[in-house]
Amino acid sequence: MVLFLGGDQFYALMIGKRLGYRTVIYAEWEARWYRWLDYFAVMNQRVIESIPGAYRHKLAVVGDLMADFSPISLNFMEMATNPVIGILPGSKTGKLTQGVPLCLSIAEHIYQRKPQTRFILPIAPTINIETLVRFADPKYNPFVMKMGGVSGELKKENGKYYLQTKTGLNVELISQFPAHEILQQCCLTLTTVGANTAELGALGIPMIVLLPTQQLDAMRTWDGIPGILANLPLVGSQLAKLINARVVKTGRLFAWPNIWAKEEIVPELRGELQGEKVADLVLDWLDNPSELNKIHYRLLEVRGKPGAAQKIAKIVHEQLSHNN
Repeated sequence: MVLFLGGDQFYALMIGKRLGYRTVIYAEWEARWYRWLDYFAVMNQRVIESIPGAYRHKLAVVGDLMADFSPISLNFMEMATNPVIGILPGSKTGKLTQGVPLCLSIAEHIYQRKPQTRFILPIAPTINIETLVRFADPKYNPFVMKMGGVSGELKKENGKYYLQTKTGLNVELISQFPAHEILQQCCLTLTTVGANTAELGALGIPMIVLLPTQQLDAMRTWDGIPGILANLPLVGSQLAKLINARVVKTGRLFAWPNIWAKEEIVPELRGELQGEKVADLVLDWLDNPSELNKIHYRLLEVRGKPGAAQKIAKIVHEQLSHNN
């Protein structure tokens, strides 16, 4: 059995066909390859409605897998006084290359004007601390100089790891996964696109979604055929530039809460982003915590229904019975 919970559905198809295993796909927004995959557990009825009638028997609504935990009530008036800001730059090289130095630049500008601010960076389980720190080092990552010139080096103090800038700004590196309890201390987050926007939305944590385009061929993490084309040898770089330029111009929404709501609940900033301008928006939110509160409750309104994990487990059990 191949159980797919996120990423590119094409890989589940390849593995299932190669090994002769049945496939169960959890699809939040779109069910792909439905002619060849065995079954889909989908987040809502809209996913089913987009599928031809002859294949709808393969799909069942289970709810939002990200909603299988309870958000807590957040007091933004109190939190904004001594704010904690989360940084989620992604887990893949294409995102980290631009995301880490950009977020460090944003954090530096915030720190200079609001030094009591604390920053945390939960590390994805697919990378280690040493790898992440390299993306803040201009010797290994030339984008540090293109994204504001704020570099960082690894520091350890009292058993905790930090990414420290030359001015003394410390970004605490969090290895705990999942980091829900720590993220719930944040009054807002800086994040790239991806599943983390669904997680933050389910927790009701306000976010600013960053889509920097300082180098258009750096982003090669799209799902499906665009992602495959962008990663082809020799021609992948040029194809990535064309794909990304087209995507940026369409004005489509990328953050999951925005997609679910069909409107921009949280801002998606795209283009050649500069740390100071993004920091201005963050500081405006911190000075007006009622805005954070509005976003918080709007995020909770669009989050899916809980109970998805149990329903998916039942579907997997049923599909396994087909092998007997």
